[in-house]
Amino acid sequence: MQAQTDPGFKLPADKSTPDDPQPKTTPETATGPVEVVPGKLAPATDTSTRDVAIGGAIFIVLLVVYFFVRNAYVHHMVVRRVAPSTAGSAGWMLFVGLAFLSAAVVLAIVNASKYLTFGVTAPLVAVGVVALIAALVIGRR
Repeated sequence: MQAQTDPGFKLPADKSTPDDPQPKTTPETATGPVEVVPGKLAPATDTSTRDVAIGGAIFIVLLVVYFFVRNAYVHHMVVRRVAPSTAGSAGWMLFVGLAFLSAAVVLAIVNASKYLTFGVTAPLVAVGVVALIAALVIGRR
């Protein structure tokens, strides 16, 4: 048998100087220059032809539905003793308002980064809301 010379547990050797005097708290890239391009937004993603076709088909289906809603609204107004010409005008205003609002929604769904901007969405929503208000005002005469 061999005599055991290893006690199994040793204290680490006492070092007078540590390996690294201070731990790194900031990465090396933190002191480097930062590249900033002023006024440059993230590039808008391109819309695929398939997305545009699906959005267009959904918009056409909505227009057909809105045409039937317009006819029902005109019929409802005539039953309430509104003049047919006034009811027809109110019905067209309802159709235009719903069409513009749904155009804004469909464009936002097709490509939000490209079409959900103030320059595109605000005019569509403004015309849609004004047309809906006009439909209600014209229908009350």
